[in-house]
Amino acid sequence: MRPRAVVLLSGGLDSTTCLAWAQARYDCIALSFMYGQRSTTELDAARAITQNAGVEHRVINIDLGNLGGSALTDHNIDVPDHETEGIPVTYVPARNTIFLSYALAAAEVFGAEAIVIGINAVDYSGYPDCRPEYIEAFANMARLATKVGIEGKPLKFETPLLHLSKANIIRLGIEHGVDYSQTVSCYQADDQGRACGKCDSCRLRKQGFSDAGVTDPTRYIQ
Repeated sequence: MRPRAVVLLSGGLDSTTCLAWAQARYDCIALSFMYGQRSTTELDAARAITQNAGVEHRVINIDLGNLGGSALTDHNIDVPDHETEGIPVTYVPARNTIFLSYALAAAEVFGAEAIVIGINAVDYSGYPDCRPEYIEAFANMARLATKVGIEGKPLKFETPLLHLSKANIIRLGIEHGVDYSQTVSCYQADDQGRACGKCDSCRLRKQGFSDAGVTDPTRYIQ
């Protein structure tokens, strides 16, 4: 039997690439979150992607919208349509820590040996929970906080995209057969999953396809 992994899947470009990468190595369970995000069409994409891939998919409900504090969970905060200085308002406080904590629980319940997450520290928005030192610190905590860690079988934290440019992420996905037309990356996609083409996520995605020399399959509002 192949080892099992929990894969965090948003339905976007990076996490879908991670799922394809992980499927070549593990039996996968995909974990997505309804956390009060501005656009939920990414979850529709995640459902379609896992169904097509034949991967078990769980959606966890967490209402971070009650807290606000981010343009992705508070409709009173506008999503920027241009590059900004510092950590952008699209940063969701502690989001990856919350997601990874659920993944820890899921990994122990399902007997997984690894957690796969598509964080990236090259072409990214500067979020503090996307850095190598963050993952290292979380993995150290997990060894102390879990039954498998205490028993000497700590979970592996797989970050295959961590040091890749967006163009190289796309190339990796194509090697693994990813259909990027299924993915939704936009922070404010409409009800049909069409991208705004202006937010930080859209800009990074557009540039990635251009740099990779690959036709951009994204459906845009205009």
